[in-house]
Amino acid sequence: MAEAKPMSMPHGATGVLVLASGDVVWGRGFGAEGQAVGEVCFHTAMTGYQEIMTDPSFAGQIINFTFPHIGNVGANPDDFEADTPHALGMIVREDVTEPSNFRSNEHLDAWMKKHERIGLAGIDTRALTRRIRTGGAPNGVIAHSPTGAFDIPLLLQMAREWPGLEGMDLAITVTVETHYGWEGGVWRLGFGYGDEGAEDGRPHVVAIDYGSKRNIFRNLVKAGAKVTVLPATATFEQVMSFAPDGFFLSNGPGDPAATAEYAVPVIRELLETGKPLFGICLGHQLLGLAVGAQTTKMFQGHRGANHPVKRLSDGAVEITSMNHGFAVERETLPANARETHVSLFDGSNAGIELTDKPAFSVQYHPEASPGPQDSFYLFERFVGMLR
Repeated sequence: MAEAKPMSMPHGATGVLVLASGDVVWGRGFGAEGQAVGEVCFHTAMTGYQEIMTDPSFAGQIINFTFPHIGNVGANPDDFEADTPHALGMIVREDVTEPSNFRSNEHLDAWMKKHERIGLAGIDTRALTRRIRTGGAPNGVIAHSPTGAFDIPLLLQMAREWPGLEGMDLAITVTVETHYGWEGGVWRLGFGYGDEGAEDGRPHVVAIDYGSKRNIFRNLVKAGAKVTVLPATATFEQVMSFAPDGFFLSNGPGDPAATAEYAVPVIRELLETGKPLFGICLGHQLLGLAVGAQTTKMFQGHRGANHPVKRLSDGAVEITSMNHGFAVERETLPANARETHVSLFDGSNAGIELTDKPAFSVQYHPEASPGPQDSFYLFERFVGMLR
């Protein structure tokens, strides 16, 4: 087994990225001290780094941001997509500057320290992105030491011994512990999130949380639904005890085939009720598995707020937000599952609907956060089916 590729530590380096290949990338650490091991991926969004870091779908991953100016709008309590960050760390081109935004109440460096997340600045992030695009998403260790003291052989061993995301069920680690009723609406300047979700008389959606983003529930509320959130391990009987009008399958991290072991039997029973069902990202993959399709690990994955998707019904192109490292294989779709959307980046499947059940799903994130809002109509379509 090859050792870490020799590269002298530059003066002033306080952070390092060690890849399982043996590549060592030096930089300047910020945020929390220590080390974290996971899959290194890249994200192309130009805004929304706080939402990205708190997206549960990034559990087990280290994010390499292609946009160079990360941290320039600081951090605030409104832009969380979960209770805490789930990405292990971030890699950025420029040093984090003082925030310049009226909504900021905290420096990103302080925010990262508080939430025990590691940052690495001064990296040629686009060169690292090219390496991921040609070699695939590697396992790696991100580390920060203000003294510049690193045990590179140990970090290399950690990177090589980490098993990777394939076969890993991470939904179970990020899901809620018990059910609750969602109450917040979409954010509005000067008003915050509101409490529209508490209104009576709305069609009732039970959302199964495999690692959901909060903005999904906000958009369901905006479209006119009432939402109750249940854990990923909820049984069919538990779901039906809330007398829902329909079901939602959320996004989440990890290998869908691993999560499917307990999720798919429940989804199949939900489909048999004949009630509407809508899935996003991991929820899309789980719906595919539930009807007999297969999923595979992607070479580099799709992560960004600028992914074009073609809607096959009319040829329209939606600019979408994506975050996934697995995909449904269209060749394995059964006769009762029709492909509805296709990625224009690589032609991979981006949506399906069933021809014999009121169920559909998309691989991308119509709730954005961050990203464009081209696809909000999907929430309206789903809530319209409930009525």
